[in-house]
Amino acid sequence: MSDLKQALYDAVSENVPEAKIAVAFSGGVDSSLLAKICEDLGKQVVVVTVGFPGSHDIGFAKSIASEMGIKYRTLEIDYSNFQENLRRIKQTIRCENTSHIENCIAYFYISELAKQNDLDIVLSANGCDELFCGYDGYRRAYSSGEAAIMKLMDEKIANEFALVSEIATVAGQFGVVVRQPFLSSKFINFAKTISVDQKIKGPDDMARKHILRLVALSIGVPKQAAMKPKKALQYGSLIHKYYKKAKNA
Repeated sequence: MSDLKQALYDAVSENVPEAKIAVAFSGGVDSSLLAKICEDLGKQVVVVTVGFPGSHDIGFAKSIASEMGIKYRTLEIDYSNFQENLRRIKQTIRCENTSHIENCIAYFYISELAKQNDLDIVLSANGCDELFCGYDGYRRAYSSGEAAIMKLMDEKIANEFALVSEIATVAGQFGVVVRQPFLSSKFINFAKTISVDQKIKGPDDMARKHILRLVALSIGVPKQAAMKPKKALQYGSLIHKYYKKAKNA
């Protein structure tokens, strides 16, 4: 666990030279861990959260950020201009993958919020779900053995790099750069050496990412955040719900 902790801190310090940064924040284990590491490294951190009014992410993120003593900013998405922004985003990324479109919508608003607060660098914790078996698909792959899990991991990482490129295009419209320190090649290679049984315990494991959660607890991430079950960004923000509504309008 100490090796993973060091690798996490190194990933941030080596890939984020800036002192003033925003962290895309849901209050879950990944983004809370990233924000805490940034604080420990002496960076000026503002966590940013977007979602529709009443969304889970905005309420939960505020609670966790307050508990951690980190400055936070939120943006409630207004449906009145959502459809126009959605058309703009789809034209920009030219992608038909629903998950990618929904994530790009989130980062469109995250970038807008960052820019409103004079923040040009946004960090995201992308890579943690891929490398530490966070997705539900890893449960289904478990019974087929470690080779199947590692194959799925490679597929998930490749998909994430495609998404990262699309997010960069969207964020660039605001002059914002989004960085993913946990997708550096050095960190990916290290994370793959950690045994699968420290990440997922079996086909019925609903928590997963066990060793990552332990590191989060060890550095002072609140237990409520460190042990929070995964809730994808597009669901916690209600973006998925309103994307479907706009699509069917």
